[in-house]
Amino acid sequence: ITQTWTNDNLNAMIGAIKYARTQLGKDAIRAIKVGSNVNFTSSKTGRNLTGVVTKVAIKYVTVKTIDGLWRVPASMLTLVADEEFA
Repeated sequence: ITQTWTNDNLNAMIGAIKYARTQLGKDAIRAIKVGSNVNFTSSKTGRNLTGVVTKVAIKYVTVKTIDGLWRVPASMLTLVADEEFA
């Protein structure tokens, strides 16, 4: 099945995707608080890291790990239960 999309159709789809992605980021920021235990995969090293949130900004979260401080997009973080972190 082939579909012919107009430029206006494509721009509307792109706008909807950008809006949905923004909402996901905002939801992630709302769920994360200073002192929360979080897990993320480093895009630089590919390692899975766990740490404690020290600062929450508009888009990024500062996480303290055994390797130091990381500035991570909120959408990349997963909350970890306290029992898993200990």
